[in-house]
Amino acid sequence: MIETLRPGRLLRLIRLLRIIRAFKTTKNIVDHIFANKAEGAFTSVSVIAILLVIFSAIGILQVENDPNSNIKTAEDAIWWAYVTITTVGYGDKFPVTTEGRIIAAILMTAGVGLFGTFTAFVASWFVIDNKQNIESEK
Repeated sequence: MIETLRPGRLLRLIRLLRIIRAFKTTKNIVDHIFANKAEGAFTSVSVIAILLVIFSAIGILQVENDPNSNIKTAEDAIWWAYVTITTVGYGDKFPVTTEGRIIAAILMTAGVGLFGTFTAFVASWFVIDNKQNIESEK
């Protein structure tokens, strides 16, 4: 449209280069995750667990607007999300709305799966040690 600004289109190439560089970083992360299946699973599960706690805390703060709700602050929400994902559930903080209970059900179900994966990762250490001991005895 404005001829004097036309050379500014070259700056778009810089943005494209930044996107390509981001894909290379993503490729490194993916290569790390798939290099060793056990460590990759542990890394993936750790990231998923952290993201679940964060997004569940944000979600619960948004839906728990009932006057009887006992989750009022971000600190309460993070505590509730952490206790719920670990399936401890002290009962000091709990959702009172239907939407909050749906978030809690999803978080509890995901927590069981995530901690099952953590347990499998730790168990894989024992299996690897056992295989190495058996092979060294041969």
